[in-house]
Amino acid sequence: MADNLPSEFDVVVIGTGLPESIIAAACSRSGQRVLHVDSRSYYGGNWASFSFSGLLSWLKEYQENSDIVNESPAWQEQILENEEAIALSRKDKTIQHVEVFCYASQDLHEDVEEAGALQKNHASLTSANSTEAADSACLPTENESLSTVSCEMPIEQTPSSDPESALEVNDVEETGEKENHCDDKTCVPSTSEEESSENVPTAEDFTEQPKKNRITYSQIIKEGRRFNIDLVSKLLYSRGLLIDLLIKSNVSRYAEFKNITRILAFREGRVEQVPCSRADVFNSKQLTMVEKRMLMKFLTFCMEYEEHPDEYKAYEEITFSEYLKTQKLTPNLQYFVLHSIAMISERASSTIDGLKATKNFLCCLGRYGNTPFLFPLYGQGELPQCFCRMCAVFGGIYCLRHSVQCLVVDKESGKCKAIIDQFGQRIMSKHFLVEDSYFSENTCSHVQYRQISRAVLITDRSVLQTDSDQQISILTVPAEEPGTSAVRVIELCSSTMTCMKGTYLVHLTCTSSETAREDLEPVVQKLFTPYAETEIENEEVEKPRLLWALYFNMRDSSHVSRNSYNDLPSNVYVCSGPDCGLGNDNAVKQAETVFQQICPNEDFCAPPPNPEDIILDGDSLQPGASESSAMSEANSETLEESANLQNSETSE
Repeated sequence: MADNLPSEFDVVVIGTGLPESIIAAACSRSGQRVLHVDSRSYYGGNWASFSFSGLLSWLKEYQENSDIVNESPAWQEQILENEEAIALSRKDKTIQHVEVFCYASQDLHEDVEEAGALQKNHASLTSANSTEAADSACLPTENESLSTVSCEMPIEQTPSSDPESALEVNDVEETGEKENHCDDKTCVPSTSEEESSENVPTAEDFTEQPKKNRITYSQIIKEGRRFNIDLVSKLLYSRGLLIDLLIKSNVSRYAEFKNITRILAFREGRVEQVPCSRADVFNSKQLTMVEKRMLMKFLTFCMEYEEHPDEYKAYEEITFSEYLKTQKLTPNLQYFVLHSIAMISERASSTIDGLKATKNFLCCLGRYGNTPFLFPLYGQGELPQCFCRMCAVFGGIYCLRHSVQCLVVDKESGKCKAIIDQFGQRIMSKHFLVEDSYFSENTCSHVQYRQISRAVLITDRSVLQTDSDQQISILTVPAEEPGTSAVRVIELCSSTMTCMKGTYLVHLTCTSSETAREDLEPVVQKLFTPYAETEIENEEVEKPRLLWALYFNMRDSSHVSRNSYNDLPSNVYVCSGPDCGLGNDNAVKQAETVFQQICPNEDFCAPPPNPEDIILDGDSLQPGASESSAMSEANSETLEESANLQNSETSE
């Protein structure tokens, strides 16, 4: 494919994370010629989602610390006397301290067709036994076509490309009549589930045996395609920038969402549900009538706090936690507001930060359900792919497993003029967008990065059981010691299409102070108990059983100033990886800022033209209709037919 690439573009984007994908879509929509490349074999970078076998492949890649592609030694010879090169990194160093633990029993009587079964109990990836941990992961060879590889992007991972079958958020916004539709949404199974169901335990196999809820590692491997495991754990605020952008650009037609059903708190060693809407507050049995009135009065003030500056001006210099103590709130209410509504740091967040966060939470309530949050079916990794599809529809060209060796800079003008790819092809462009992880150590020698601690767990039941086993929950566990951070816990059920039935997928996230395991294992031990054979018959186990766990640290470059990078030309723009925040506002703001620099005065991710407005008269178009005609043609193609988006075959 590289031999057939055009030699000139308006914008070259390196990396397929969420900010890069949004910018690529916006530029393509505004008429720019876009080339979007990624050296990885999957979309999303550190924003990606994987099936279980795909995750094992990803782990093996980092364990071996191998080069993503082989370097072409000839590229240095292409640099002319009046040019200089900025070499890009060939290794992704954004992930560190990877540790995997398998607690589920390995049924030796079953054939595990996929290799990669970790040794039971504490089989760290750094051990000799774990070198086989991902042999089953079907990473493509260099000679394989990406479209034939489905392990990283399983069929179940991507919803149908038919716009009518997707959740149309914009329709809900316009009618305003279905604000709770996400919560009640029925998920239509993929047609491929029938094909992959042979010799695979069904949901009934688990539900018929409530007394012996025994899930083995073999079953997790066999049903691995039902998992969609996010590298970064986030939710969408229902009135956040990303939801608004999805609606405005009509990219929402490529995705489906579910409403987060409940917000939890961890207090005095117990998990309990937090009342957040007016109905929840007055129906709550946890609060006294006096507390209910106190809480409603304070929340009403937070919605209008900007209109009453005298109420909080005197407290601007103290933390929000201290400010809450000055209000007529019981310790119980202070805890709920700080950790489950504002969801901010107890020690570092100011009064203004807390009031702003509380107002944002309250403003998002009721738009699509009883909580402010939405989660994309099939995982967070769907979102970058949705914007890549928009870019492809408007003519963007996509190349995965396509490495860029260097940026070519003109010495006289000081601007970047081209890239040289792994095949030695020189591709000219006006603007270059590079994700942070692609820069070499020379370029980043003065950059100080933060780290995010992440854990991914597979458990056998919810942290707070109710009559329904299809709860999607968010929980904040406050920091206990100075210098540590609160831990955000997001628990996903099988109806989110991210785990097999009978299990829950749990994501833990916090700002790093130590390794991910050191930061997060204490919280894991509070909420879960490791699976043990002796407990199988015990129906009264207090905590959910932990079947499998992954810990890793991820680089956070969201705070890095562009000036921190060494000698970047003015037409080279930097995109950061995921930040530690719950929402996606940082990615959207970053994308819009860069887009306005590339295309000043252009509409950011403008809505597509209405096909009904396109009028064809024989072979001629009415004036001004050429762009609409092109869009109509593009919309009439299925994603399977699009040559620009290579992994679309897996979504059909």
